[in-house]
Amino acid sequence: MDRPGEAGFLRGLEDFVSRARGCDGVDGLLQWSDAVPPVHVWGQVAEPSAVPALIAQLRPCAFGAGQVIFAQGDPGERVFVISCGKVKISLRGPGGLENLVAVLGPSDLFGELAVFDPGQRTGTATAITDVTALWLDRVTVCTWMAEQPLVAERLLELLTRRLRRTDDDLVGLISSDLASRLARQLLLLAQRFGTREGDALRVPHELTQTEMAQLVGADRASVNKTLQDFVSRGWILTAHKSVLIIDRDALAHQAKTTTTSSAHASRPRRRPLRASA
Repeated sequence: MDRPGEAGFLRGLEDFVSRARGCDGVDGLLQWSDAVPPVHVWGQVAEPSAVPALIAQLRPCAFGAGQVIFAQGDPGERVFVISCGKVKISLRGPGGLENLVAVLGPSDLFGELAVFDPGQRTGTATAITDVTALWLDRVTVCTWMAEQPLVAERLLELLTRRLRRTDDDLVGLISSDLASRLARQLLLLAQRFGTREGDALRVPHELTQTEMAQLVGADRASVNKTLQDFVSRGWILTAHKSVLIIDRDALAHQAKTTTTSSAHASRPRRRPLRASA
């Protein structure tokens, strides 16, 4: 059961980010955040008197496509919520190999580990597209968590979900072949960013071929070959930094295939569709 005020708080947060997403750049965010009624935006919380002070401390920011928001090893001092655009989180290993661990979009929070661990950043956050966001510093978030336990609960839930996702990804790397890992990631991207196009699903992931390879832990050539195999089977169509999913069920079946199974044995080929000019 939700605690009193929790549903209102979450609805208010969604409304806040939705309104911020429609603003034109940093200036628009500043003008909007100054004008919006704080209690209406954030909903009813345990201590409504604390809400205006929190709103007043939110700071808008903007990043161009390709700009590093923070780098692995930087001090963790801020927590961000995305208003619009996409951000990738990557990790660089001792040998310099970069792994892409998450693709985030509007309403997603990142940098939250800084709240619980004020040490160095464990990953790098980079704007995939032009990004506008809002941020709070660690001290402010910690103070607000102490005054509003619901906030601490939500952050802990977020960390738990991401830890579970990391565990699932690790199991996938160990037990699944490339085709299964790629199918799973396409479905996850579709769940987050997909929009309907008739009976198909358009996924504007905005990732380069190299980034897609980093996301599934493989080399670029192998990922391209696997994508083309999916196309030949009529499961997807590819375009510049996007995918059109035609047969979601086939991808879902492939995503569940392990290295001990035949990757495509039980799935018949479909006649591929051709994109119109």
